[in-house]
Amino acid sequence: MPVIFKRKRKASNLAAMVSELEEAVAARDGDRTGRAFSAMINGVQSASDAERVLAGPRLAALLPAFPPTGPRPLLATAAGLCVERGADPAACAEPILDGVHLDLLDALEFARRWTAAGAADDELPEPDEEIIDDALPARLDCDEYKATRLALAWCSVEKWQPPALAVLCRSVEVRRRHSAALLPACRDLAALERHDLKCLAHALAVLDDEPLVVLHRPTGTGFEVRIGGIGDNFQLHTLLAHVLVGGGHIPGDAPSAESVRLATDPEPAEGRTQVVATGAFELLAPDGGRIWNEGLPDDIPVVEGRRLLVLDEPMYRRSWNADRFFPHLPGTAELTRVLPPGETRTWFARTSPGDGISRSS
Repeated sequence: MPVIFKRKRKASNLAAMVSELEEAVAARDGDRTGRAFSAMINGVQSASDAERVLAGPRLAALLPAFPPTGPRPLLATAAGLCVERGADPAACAEPILDGVHLDLLDALEFARRWTAAGAADDELPEPDEEIIDDALPARLDCDEYKATRLALAWCSVEKWQPPALAVLCRSVEVRRRHSAALLPACRDLAALERHDLKCLAHALAVLDDEPLVVLHRPTGTGFEVRIGGIGDNFQLHTLLAHVLVGGGHIPGDAPSAESVRLATDPEPAEGRTQVVATGAFELLAPDGGRIWNEGLPDDIPVVEGRRLLVLDEPMYRRSWNADRFFPHLPGTAELTRVLPPGETRTWFARTSPGDGISRSS
């Protein structure tokens, strides 16, 4: 007899698991919370996307109820997974990013206290929980609970990146509301060179609906371009070439249609592609210094209330993989104005050739 019905996957009943976790947390029952938490973690991995859509905001809302020494990064990761599968990023963002901010600040406080207690050449430790020992409270000059909290933040701050990226890369509203507060702490911690926070820092620095004055030195022309959602200057370079060269405003070779699609398509590429983008310009700051393709649009200096970028002839031929830095974050670049000659001359007067184009990189 032929089999005409496939066996259905057993329902995870994620909603019931989340309800049990909520009730256990509300009852302040540690053992029950632990069991419910483990069941939820397993359930969220096997749940359907429809279940995850509903569970995401509820899981994120539980984050403030978990102590800083608890498994908050893992709970945030579960909420972030739900966002990746369709849950509302704006509804999940505040608890997740508040947790990120708290751990960034606690990690910085850990570093300050650790350094203050050591010799001049005593380096900061690697983020490994082996540093949590009986001597830690004395080393950090605080009680055992606070020492553990600060050390756990130092050790786990990178674990917050996936859920943070899940909400930041899917909502302009989220970036506008939270990025400015988090970015300085993220950069300060990254500068200590014990954590890889590049992805988080890039996401927090993304510009949205940002006017950019672009001057093309070889032709003496100027443009206003509005950009958004661009993860690095490789992507910016491609989109400026598309708008200005592809639009017939300045001479040069326009980027391929496929490289532009990869920079702008709302649907991310499936895996890494082999598409190559080729550089059309030298990107320069107003003082003539280099703006690196590896950098960010946020690196472009602000002059008289506008970010001001100068394009010059490329010193040599550059090419790079055309995939964008954040697969789930499409970039935009729109030419809003061709500047009249008088305004263009005024902007050029605020620039200097400098030495950025006279030396090899």
